[in-house]
Amino acid sequence: MAVSPLAGKPAPEALLIDPGKLLDQYYDVHPDPADPSQRVQFGTSGHRGSSAAGSFNEDHILATTQAIVEYRRLQGITGPLFIGMDTHALSHPARRTALEVLAGNGVDVFVAPGDGYASYTPTPAISHAILTYNRGRREGLADGIVITPSHNPPADGGFKYNPPNGGPADVDVTGWVQDRANALLREGLAGVTRIPYEQAAKAPTTRRYDYIGAYVGDLGNVVDMEAIRSAGLRIGADPLGGASLGYWDPITHEYGLNIEVVNRVVDPTFAFMTVDHDGKIRMDC
Repeated sequence: MAVSPLAGKPAPEALLIDPGKLLDQYYDVHPDPADPSQRVQFGTSGHRGSSAAGSFNEDHILATTQAIVEYRRLQGITGPLFIGMDTHALSHPARRTALEVLAGNGVDVFVAPGDGYASYTPTPAISHAILTYNRGRREGLADGIVITPSHNPPADGGFKYNPPNGGPADVDVTGWVQDRANALLREGLAGVTRIPYEQAAKAPTTRRYDYIGAYVGDLGNVVDMEAIRSAGLRIGADPLGGASLGYWDPITHEYGLNIEVVNRVVDPTFAFMTVDHDGKIRMDC
């Protein structure tokens, strides 16, 4: 595979996305269910695409969220749903859309508080929340949604489902959700139940959850923080503009570590990243 001449260099302005345009396309562009490239397509537990290509738009999230609601009902999953998102430009509108459907269907949802760093939720934090809630339970189990395209380029969005085991959904689950979501698209979303976001955000079923405090507080049970602290290490952490940004300071204070966050930039264009070997901007989730 040929290596791009831009590889390892700062991204030129022409390569950067226009977040405002992506947002407009998310709401204004409607996918054609007859076009395979514009259907809901689950890969590793989730659907990925871009609003610019008609493959990740509001219709996709409405249909996929409704399909997840129906899957939960079929499986008797009656506990809360933990939802989190990363820093990609399409993650914010996708979470709004998902909450409209979840609240419209009366699903108990736990969301991160605020709109700053604390609103971003790495995938492991969602898995941790699901597993700790379900520990010792046989019924009323929780599951989750993670809104992230992982390492995909900035123009992409991603929507993943985590069942009660806390990990990525298996193909039998994603296959069912994918097929039902595409059926809803073909039906013009007639089977989708939603309420306006302003109502969804204030609904009694929508609750705040301290993902950071829960995850950081439990981290010392699996990592020997005292060994790290007593070693006197000086650690530099670069979240690379990702969802972990709000976690480093609490880890530092909770365990008395010497950690300096060297990059606190949250920029949906990811302009601070260098270009990958294929000529695109990629990042960690």
